[in-house]
Amino acid sequence: MTSSDELQKRRSSAVARGVGSVINSYVDSASGGTLTDVDGRRWIDFAAGIAVTNVGNSAPRVVEAVRAQVERFTHTCFMVAPYESYVAVCEQLNALTPGGFEKRSALFNSGAEAVENAVKVARHATGRSAVVVFDHAYHGRTNLTLALTAKNMPYKHRFGPFAGEVYRVPMSYPLRDGGLDGATAAARAIETIEKQVGAENVAALLIEPIQGEGGFVVPAKGFLPALRTWATAAGAVFVADEIQTGFCRTGDWFACQHEGVEPDLVTLAKGMAGGLPLAAVTGRAELMDAVHVGGLGGTYGGNPIACAAALAAIETMRELDLAGAARRIGTVLGDRLRAVAARDPRIAEVRGRGAMLAVEIVTPGTLTPDPSATAAVSAACHAAGLLTLTCGTYGNVLRFLPPLVISDDDLARGLDILDAAFG
Repeated sequence: MTSSDELQKRRSSAVARGVGSVINSYVDSASGGTLTDVDGRRWIDFAAGIAVTNVGNSAPRVVEAVRAQVERFTHTCFMVAPYESYVAVCEQLNALTPGGFEKRSALFNSGAEAVENAVKVARHATGRSAVVVFDHAYHGRTNLTLALTAKNMPYKHRFGPFAGEVYRVPMSYPLRDGGLDGATAAARAIETIEKQVGAENVAALLIEPIQGEGGFVVPAKGFLPALRTWATAAGAVFVADEIQTGFCRTGDWFACQHEGVEPDLVTLAKGMAGGLPLAAVTGRAELMDAVHVGGLGGTYGGNPIACAAALAAIETMRELDLAGAARRIGTVLGDRLRAVAARDPRIAEVRGRGAMLAVEIVTPGTLTPDPSATAAVSAACHAAGLLTLTCGTYGNVLRFLPPLVISDDDLARGLDILDAAFG
């Protein structure tokens, strides 16, 4: 069998250097909550492909649906010759996403594409141009979504100039904003919008209900509802980026539901299709239908194989109650993380919801970020066979995203490795 070392040598001669990887082991197979590399090493997966394989790798329903679809046809382009599975996915999304109003959906390939199209819809429907985003936000790597993303390295550095009419305002970050309550933090953000942008100019207010790459930042209670209320009054489109938080990850189908927030538009991707590339914008019918025919689409958007996978993944989420599984994982994971934090002064906070949890690591006795300690803990996990990820504006957050079908034994073993990595 080809070794990871041999593949790494081949990679250096074939793959652009700008494409990075967290580990240098190459995967041969994966199932449930584990990966096996080409050298036969078994990894416990606390990454899930960055919240993609919520139903696990090679979930039986997904495999069966993909195999059947490949045998029927692989592509026609929905804009040329449509097919039922695209319609069925849209029906499912319209029913699942928050809000009892009439909805429409459109399918795309990636989260960044979904965000760009949500902005297009909001601008077209409102006739306005300004888009408001938040400190620490991450919304993608394309030109427009890089303008929406807050962090320079590695995302934005030397890739500008970026798209205009994007305005950034303060996020509710309880650990780092003095513990402002949600209403006060929202008032601060709204004041910035009204003074620097003007409410009448805002097409869209775009926010992650829990920030992903920014550090798994959970806004204070009341922050999201206050912004939702303001957007309605201002005639702005409230867009929830649920790309990382969606599809049972936080203990409900979508993170907005924890505070009863009903977005005008929701952007979706990652966990939707069991590992196949599929994304969507779902929202109010009057907004989605405001765009002229031909104004939304793309050659591969809603590919039939990805649609088949999505329908099977959603059915798996229902059948296995993966929202409930996320809550159970969150309880076990959170209890262990809080126990580690109680003895390790480098952990400033344990935060998150469901199976989307993180620890922020600092210099003890301060809030000074310690990215080197964070990297060292993650490296120790990797050395012991636990796949973990870091994130955060300051690079000092260790995040945990296990597949929602991870076994109790694998979860416990992963937590033992994590515990030992902190020393």
